[in-house]
Amino acid sequence: MRGRLRVYLGAAPGVGKTYAMLCEGRRARQRGRDVVVGYVETHGRPRTEALLAGMEVIPRKTVVYRGATFTELDVEAVIERAPKVALIDELPHTNVPGSKNAKRWQDVDEILDAGIDVISTVNVQHLESVNDVVEQITGIPQRETVPDEVVRRADQVELVDMSPEALRRRMAHGNVYAPEKVDAALANYFRVGNLTALRELALLWVAGKVDEQLDRYRAEHGIAATWEARERVVVALTGGPEGDTLVRRAARIAARSKGADLLAVHVTSADGLAGADPANLARQRTLAESLGGTYHQVVGDDIPRALLDFARGVNATQLVLGASRRGRFAQLFSRGVGVETIARSGSIDVHMITHEEVRMGRRRPARARAALTRKRRVAGWVLAVAGMPLLTAALVPFREVVSLPSEILFFLCLTVGVALAGGMWPAITAAIGGSLVLNWFFTPPMGRFTINDPENLFALVVFVLVAAAVSTIVDLAARRTREAARASADAGALSTLAGHVLRGEAALPSLLARLRETFALESVTLLERVGEPAPDDHAEPAAWRVVATSGPAPCTCPKAADNDVVISDTLVLAARGPLLDASDRPVLEAFAAEAAVALRQERLQEEAARAEPLAAADKMRTALLAAVSHDLRTPLAAAKAAVESLRSQDVQWSPHDRDELLATADESLARLVRLVENLLDMSRLQAGVLGLSLHPVALEEVVPRAVEDLGPLRDRVEGDISVELPEIAADPALLERVLVNLLTNAVRHSPPGRRVLLTASWHGEHVEIRVVDRGPGIPPEAHDRVFQPFQRLGDRDNGAGMGLGLALSRGLTEAMGGALVPEETPGGGLTMTVILPIASRAVTR
Repeated sequence: MRGRLRVYLGAAPGVGKTYAMLCEGRRARQRGRDVVVGYVETHGRPRTEALLAGMEVIPRKTVVYRGATFTELDVEAVIERAPKVALIDELPHTNVPGSKNAKRWQDVDEILDAGIDVISTVNVQHLESVNDVVEQITGIPQRETVPDEVVRRADQVELVDMSPEALRRRMAHGNVYAPEKVDAALANYFRVGNLTALRELALLWVAGKVDEQLDRYRAEHGIAATWEARERVVVALTGGPEGDTLVRRAARIAARSKGADLLAVHVTSADGLAGADPANLARQRTLAESLGGTYHQVVGDDIPRALLDFARGVNATQLVLGASRRGRFAQLFSRGVGVETIARSGSIDVHMITHEEVRMGRRRPARARAALTRKRRVAGWVLAVAGMPLLTAALVPFREVVSLPSEILFFLCLTVGVALAGGMWPAITAAIGGSLVLNWFFTPPMGRFTINDPENLFALVVFVLVAAAVSTIVDLAARRTREAARASADAGALSTLAGHVLRGEAALPSLLARLRETFALESVTLLERVGEPAPDDHAEPAAWRVVATSGPAPCTCPKAADNDVVISDTLVLAARGPLLDASDRPVLEAFAAEAAVALRQERLQEEAARAEPLAAADKMRTALLAAVSHDLRTPLAAAKAAVESLRSQDVQWSPHDRDELLATADESLARLVRLVENLLDMSRLQAGVLGLSLHPVALEEVVPRAVEDLGPLRDRVEGDISVELPEIAADPALLERVLVNLLTNAVRHSPPGRRVLLTASWHGEHVEIRVVDRGPGIPPEAHDRVFQPFQRLGDRDNGAGMGLGLALSRGLTEAMGGALVPEETPGGGLTMTVILPIASRAVTR
């Protein structure tokens, strides 16, 4: 039997997940359950460590990777011990390469398969589905993630919640991080805004989990009735102009209940022919989504049943309908959708909303009144009027030979032909006219509108009825065929529009060009009103400006257009070219609605692009303040202490001690100078104002100077630079800075007694300079992270500097037209490769 998984979910580090897990473990022990600690990370927090006292802890497994020793969860030991409950911290943790499983959640899966219950922890930023959202909020990517499905499969998910202010107080009191890290954490990741957003993400995720559990419970127990656990308001849209009013009213109803959901639904006919206005639906969908709702579409011929099935399926509590547009006479024959829905609604509250379209009747599309072309209708009337005399003249000589039933069949064929050509009304006319002609010329007594034989009367009546029925059916088929053709054309145009959206072709000119091609227009222009609306400004070009256009001679005002669509008070789509049929209007309006959406997206992207540099600058300033408050403090304090000691009159320093103090001051001030130079250069890079002077440079001139700048560390570098290498295009001073930073970083991480190798080689149009060390290296997934400003791999060593060296090196290299690429050193270590173009491909800047 598989074990049960319980997960404590938190919004951020420090909210108390591990503490809550250990408390639950101690409570389980007090209840007599066999509990062991498989893996717990206390992070040096005294209160958390105190909870471990007296608990059985499974020793961790030791893993050696690239010369370094790490400890991981010992899965085999936990399974062999076979407790009832195992406490395992940090579910998303990535195991050291060489472990049996890549992720800790996979270790937990094995333990669960062994029948052991597991209690674990996870932060919301480590959930795969919200990982990118968290990075957007905090600016910090989370490399360790766990699939949402792993946590959703947990038998119990418990939220460990804490307000942002309380968490910041905990940090300020030193209960989360070491004192030297508190200021930087509070100024960066643990800002009130970040914590509030993360807390909301955690609450919403848990709410979604609860919804899933409720839906599963109702399905397992066959519960179809609505449970009003949370308000869900469904608004039914017909595609009519009243839909805007209904959506807004439904949104106000939903707003009365905190956290209520708004869902808009449209029921389409199963035959797909009698459809709604797509332009209205597109506008109403955009409106619903802008109000925080969602849009849905279902198929069904029984509209009340389809609406209620959808509402019950989403566990809706309220349903909003528009009052009927049908007149009183039509309501005598059918109760209507609203009345039927109310009668079947059961526990769902139904709101009937009045609007301006009440009892104005259903507006049939123009295509339904003119299903057949004018030429076909004229041809039908001509065939009916001319065909009767011609058929009569042809049959009269043979009326003694041909029987009346045969003559009736000839006239019936003529009537069907008229119906095929011109529709129902010419065919009905031909049927009535045919009956009169048959009575006069072919039914005894001849030449009179009387019938002696009742059988002949019956035959003529049947002829009229059959002719009328056949004419109606043929006319309906012809109309349906034309409607299907029109629907197919509309579907093709809308498919083109949908493909435009799906392919990401959001540029307005592209959308307008597709509209122009679809309807063979001369030009299509999106106009935006300048200033406030005026009564006669449709004919005033000065009142409008062209946002985007396709084709020659764009319209400068709506009055100059042959076809125009008013999208809003400020936007109009104007087109030159042939006048479009009323049946083409819905597709044109759908394109217009999409054009408005595309314009809004473009402007939002422009605003985001303008805000991005400001956000980057703010992030840089925040990081700079954190760096100044920490990393610059050490060299300043050391230099100040050395100088104050030398100036002291109370101590007589020996020459040796004086030299050491002077060396300390000199080293600290030199380090301070390097830090300030790196900060200034990084600021210039971020601002795009770094001065470059590219010209041909020989490596044998730059490399020795870079090695010499290392000072005492130069003895740990060995080089192999050939004098036969071509000159490269670079700024000598900046290239020297790049090499110094890379060599310093390599020496710092190399084991004692191992030298750093500096080599260069020529490959086609580029020269590659390699800095090779034999240190612990970095995992491939962290290659990009080490180039982020103010980051050090692991962030463990506050004395190692601000983490600007690699970020600055990459920035300077790219500014010179090159690239800086990290690679693994065969046998262990890290190789940094600087790729620069040769001088023959230099570009003057």
